[in-house]
Amino acid sequence: MGIYLVSVGAREWFDPDEEEGRGAVATGLNEELRRRGLPPYESVPEEATRLVRGSGTRFEEKLVPSMDGFVRLAHAHLAPSGPGTLLDWSVLVPVPLDEEIELPVESAYSDTTVIAGAPRVLDLTRRLAEAVRLPLDAIPEACDNLDLTTWFLEGDAERVAGARPGPWGEDLDAAFYVALYLRAAQHSLRRNCPIVYT
Repeated sequence: MGIYLVSVGAREWFDPDEEEGRGAVATGLNEELRRRGLPPYESVPEEATRLVRGSGTRFEEKLVPSMDGFVRLAHAHLAPSGPGTLLDWSVLVPVPLDEEIELPVESAYSDTTVIAGAPRVLDLTRRLAEAVRLPLDAIPEACDNLDLTTWFLEGDAERVAGARPGPWGEDLDAAFYVALYLRAAQHSLRRNCPIVYT
C-alpha cells in the first residue's frame, strides 16, 4: 500500500466509467482549455502492454520519505506561488498552463482534482535541483519500476552523496522529491502522458 505517482494511458484517461473519474477529468480539462483559447489535450499515448525495465515508457514511483524538507526547500527557493504549484496538484499533464486548473471531480485523495502543467513543474523543479546541486547524471531517468525510489532508499543515493557531496546530500528525503517531480514532469512531456497519484 501507500501513495504512488504513475503514468496513465489513453484507455484509462478517456474512460468515462473509470472508477477514479479520469474520463470526467479529461473532459473537464478540455473544456477549460477551450475556454482559455488553448487546443484540447487529446493525443494521449496508450500505456505499454508489457513492462520493459529501463524503457522509459511507464512511470511508477512510491512516495515513501517525509516531505517536510522538500516543503521547506520549496518555500526557501521559489516564489510564493511555487510551492503550491508543486505540492497541490493531483494530475500532471504535458500542457503549458499558467496556473492550475481545479475541477469538481473527486481525485484519489481529495474532493476535487487539481491539474498542473508539466512545463511549469519542470521549470520549478529544475530551480530546486540547481539550488541543491542535484547530480542528475547519477540519478535514474527511467522511472518505470520504482527505480528512483529504490535508488534513494537502498543506499545508492548515500554512496553518491559520499563521493559527490553537496547540499542535496544533506537531506536525501528532500532530494528524493526534487528528483521525483523533475522526472515526473520530464516523463509527462517526453511521452505526452498524464501523471497521477494513486
